Amino acid sequence: MTTGSARLIYVYDPMCSWCWGYKPAWLALQQQLNEQIPSLKIDYRLGGLAPDSDAAMPQDMQQFLSQTWHKISAQLGTEFNHAFWQECQPRRSTYPACRACLIAREFGLEQAMILAIQQAYYLQAKNPSDIDTLIYTAVSIGMDGHAFKTRLLSTELNQKFITELQTVHQLPIRGFPSLVLEVNGQAVGIPLDYTNPQTSFDAIVKAID
Repeated sequence: MTTGSARLIYVYDPMCSWCWGYKPAWLALQQQLNEQIPSLKIDYRLGGLAPDSDAAMPQDMQQFLSQTWHKISAQLGTEFNHAFWQECQPRRSTYPACRACLIAREFGLEQAMILAIQQAYYLQAKNPSDIDTLIYTAVSIGMDGHAFKTRLLSTELNQKFITELQTVHQLPIRGFPSLVLEVNGQAVGIPLDYTNPQTSFDAIVKAID
C-alpha cells in the first residue's frame, strides 16, 4: 500500500476528558498503523476546548463535567480521581495546557506532555488551568521549568497557537478527539471508535486505497 503524501491528523485537547478515555484505543490504532502502514505520517494538532479565563467554573458546568467523568468511566473503564472537584478550584480554561503541549512539540515531547497533563488532571487532582501545574508537568518530562514558563507566557507562542487553531478549525472535525486523513489533497473525517480501533483503521485503509 502506497500512502504517498497521506497523513493522519489527531485533533485533541489535553484537558478533554473524552481524549483521556480514548487514549487506549488511540495507542492501539497508532501501533497498528505503524506496523501495517509505516509510511503513513501521524501528526498531533490542538483543537482548543476552552479559552483563557481566571473565572471560577460555574457550579452547573462543574456538575456536568463531573457527571461526564463518571459516564466515561462507566462506558470505557477509564480511571478518574473524582477528588479533583473537591480539592481544586476548577476554571473553564484549557488554552494554557494547549500551549504547554505546543512547547513540548518543539522538543519532540508532545505525547509525553499530553500524558503528564492528563495524569496530573485525572489521577493526581491537579489543575492544568494553573501555570504552576503546567510547570510541574514540564519538569516531570525533563524540561527546564524557568525556560518553559517564559515561553508559555510569550506573545510569540500564543500567536503560534492561534494560527494552529485557525488551521484546525477548517478541518472536518466534530469535537475532540477527532481523526482527519489528508490524502490526495483532500481532508477526510475518519470515524472514531472508543472501544474498537479497527473501525478507524479500516476507514483509513479504504480512504488511502
